[in-house]
Amino acid sequence: MGEIAYWLPLVWAALIGIAIVMYVLLDGFDLGIGLLFLSGASEEERDHMMNAIAPYWDGNETWLVLGGAGLLVAFPLAYGTILPALYIPIVVMLLALVFRGVAFEFRFVSKPHHHWWDRAFALGSTVATFAQGVVLGGFMQGITIQNREFAGGTFDWLTPFSLLCGAGLMAGYILLGSAWLMMKTDADLARRSQRHAEWALYATLFFVATVSLWTPLMSDHIAERWFRGEHIVWLWPVPFLTAVTALITYHGARKGSGLQTFLGGMVLFLLCFLGLGISVFPYLVFPSITLWQAAAVPESQIFSLIGALLFLPLVLGYTAFVYWTFRGKVTEGEGYH
Repeated sequence: MGEIAYWLPLVWAALIGIAIVMYVLLDGFDLGIGLLFLSGASEEERDHMMNAIAPYWDGNETWLVLGGAGLLVAFPLAYGTILPALYIPIVVMLLALVFRGVAFEFRFVSKPHHHWWDRAFALGSTVATFAQGVVLGGFMQGITIQNREFAGGTFDWLTPFSLLCGAGLMAGYILLGSAWLMMKTDADLARRSQRHAEWALYATLFFVATVSLWTPLMSDHIAERWFRGEHIVWLWPVPFLTAVTALITYHGARKGSGLQTFLGGMVLFLLCFLGLGISVFPYLVFPSITLWQAAAVPESQIFSLIGALLFLPLVLGYTAFVYWTFRGKVTEGEGYH
């Protein structure tokens, strides 16, 4: 294998990984607020929750498009095998995101008859989050491949493990959403968000521990990677850092520091994503197709890589600009609609 043919799939895998991480971190907190939306004690509080994410929520989903497009152009074989295996949860997720977006916009223009749009926003957020977790679980448990094509059943993804991942992602997003509300709001809503963050952290750690114990029992490859041979020496910092981060996040939530809780939650997600990458590497369609087997020809990867490297700074710049422009707390009566 030539050097370019070896390194290009790694570069593309890193770019797609960045896009997925950015999506999970950024859209995670606004989906988490959607999950908490009906807990708002009054219409004013729910308005406040909406205004805390109004400038960001649609831009956050740009990263999902970038990740999906990157998979299509750089790893067409993986795109063509992962999607048929997970069509149902992926389509449900996309429809729920659209439904949620429509509810977000219509809620503001349909007042005072907007209560069904409140429920629709919470429902869309819940379904989209749960479906994302199911997609992750369906990927982790493995996809049946024969002759480089998906050879499993329509409902192979529907297992206790994938449902557990769906519930775990909901807990994680609620942690991020609660911490965001602690940073962006005041008074009763911030105090109630602090309690939500504490309970969401407990639930998130429970699901992280359960998934971490379940996956080695499910896959010899993952068990070999984490618990046998010299790998233990190199990988022990990951669970150690996860425990330390959980402790820092807990103290942040206990003392009401939204920033510490939010940053701690984000680092927890990053460490989980790192653990996922370590578990499945070098497979892109676990456990059958590696990065190099799934990659497009080098000429195609180079051509699309030029476009991605031009596009990525624009997205990063736009994201930084929006978050800087709308920094600080959202005050009562303030809105962006």
